[in-house]
Amino acid sequence: MLPTIADVLALETVRRGNPRVVAGADRLDTKVRWVHVGEIADIAHLLRGGELVLTTGVALPEDPEKLADYIGELSSVGASGLVVELGRRFVRELPRAVIKAAEEHGLPVIVLTRETPFVQITESVHSRIIDIQLEELRASEQLHEVFTELSVEGASPAEVLAQVARLSGRPVLLENLAHQVLACEAAGRDAGELLAGWETRSRAVAPAERTAYDPASGWLVTTVGARGQDWGRLILLCDSKPSPRDMVLAERAATTLALGRLLERHQESLERQAHGTIITGILTHAYADPDEAAARARAVGVPLTGRRLISVVIRPTEHIDQALDGQARLGELAECTAAACRDARLPALVGALDQDRVGVLLPLPPRTQAEPALTALAERLRGLCPGAAFVLAAGSVVESIKDVRRSFLEAEQVAEVAVRQPDGRPYYRLPDLRLRGLLHLLRDDARLQTFAERELGPLLAHDAQRGGDLTRILRIYLDCGRNKAVAAQKAHLSRPAFYDRLRRLERILDTDLDDVESCLSLHVALLALESFRREAR
Repeated sequence: MLPTIADVLALETVRRGNPRVVAGADRLDTKVRWVHVGEIADIAHLLRGGELVLTTGVALPEDPEKLADYIGELSSVGASGLVVELGRRFVRELPRAVIKAAEEHGLPVIVLTRETPFVQITESVHSRIIDIQLEELRASEQLHEVFTELSVEGASPAEVLAQVARLSGRPVLLENLAHQVLACEAAGRDAGELLAGWETRSRAVAPAERTAYDPASGWLVTTVGARGQDWGRLILLCDSKPSPRDMVLAERAATTLALGRLLERHQESLERQAHGTIITGILTHAYADPDEAAARARAVGVPLTGRRLISVVIRPTEHIDQALDGQARLGELAECTAAACRDARLPALVGALDQDRVGVLLPLPPRTQAEPALTALAERLRGLCPGAAFVLAAGSVVESIKDVRRSFLEAEQVAEVAVRQPDGRPYYRLPDLRLRGLLHLLRDDARLQTFAERELGPLLAHDAQRGGDLTRILRIYLDCGRNKAVAAQKAHLSRPAFYDRLRRLERILDTDLDDVESCLSLHVALLALESFRREAR
């Protein structure tokens, strides 16, 4: 903090000159950046602002208008003030023109009634300024060391705020952009009192700059964020105007918080990428030796050797676009899955397999059953992602890394079927899919394809040629258990219109839709057809 004119007047070297303020007495809190001795009248162009000018006045003009111009020029370049030693040019007092101009421009003017060596004044003031700058430099270095250490250690927001409170002696809070308090360090104050009506109070404080002091509330506010993405504000509660050190402290803390969040996200992203690479390598036989896959997994903290291995595929039940938003949502699901595994104390490889699937390779101790582990994982995952809609499908338990691919393929097949009509199970395995699972497994069999074509071929050709929807009507009828009234309602048709559609279906298919076995055959063919079409997509 730079000294003020009042601080300069309090120095012993200045007091020896018996200083007297003759103008601008209300501006003695003006900061003094430097002291400049100058006897010439056109000195203003040599100044940069913040200087306290010392002069005996020997070269100043006698014309009152030119004296007023001299004062005006000093004020225009931002001079802190003017000190005039009486006795050489001005004997007892300054001309009225000088004082009047100084009052008009708000420039503090001080006269020294005793002769005082200017060199002593400049040395004293400059020593004070340099000492302050050195003190600020040491303080800045201390802050740098403290917050660099916090950044390296990956300190939590609570730990960062604790250091801010310790260094400032003031309460400090971290809030998000919705003005919800994320962390609070009360510094001995009543936390309940600090947080009372917080959102309303916080919304009323909106500085225009990223770091600014709001005198009305006494808040020093700095924005927290990086890479153009702000996510919060750090607020230091001040009883008085904060010092420059407080400003640096707040900004350094905000930088540490922003960096910590970036590193945390980046670290998690790298972890997911590493896990996904290992899983993909196992599935594509990228590793020449299974022991290499085991070593890579062990390096990321997931032991695979000597364990029973079960593969899990998690798929959102709603379509995720291939855009960045979709990738972010799948990434969030992967992160939640990893967190659920940690909560359930299940070390696992977790990574995105593609644009709409998250893969998990779960190693189980030799005598651990798969069902409790899958249940625990499903429960914790849904607890961490309450709004997400997904299915969790598991393959068979295998005993070696060589068989993991088979387990994953089975889990993918189960997920492919379960995602179409999820029924709320915690997880799905192949026996849970019944007929749908069987048809999915046989979807590449030419005999099943021939069967579906024989049953539905004429109907599909009819709809294709006429742009009809009779295939949809047949599916609704069979899904409703051949209940015509319910089916008509679901099809949004009157009963006579729906009955007419059924008669047309019977003519096209040459079958009786009241015959149970005929309807069963058609229903199986429809399920098989859906399996074919989904595979094609």
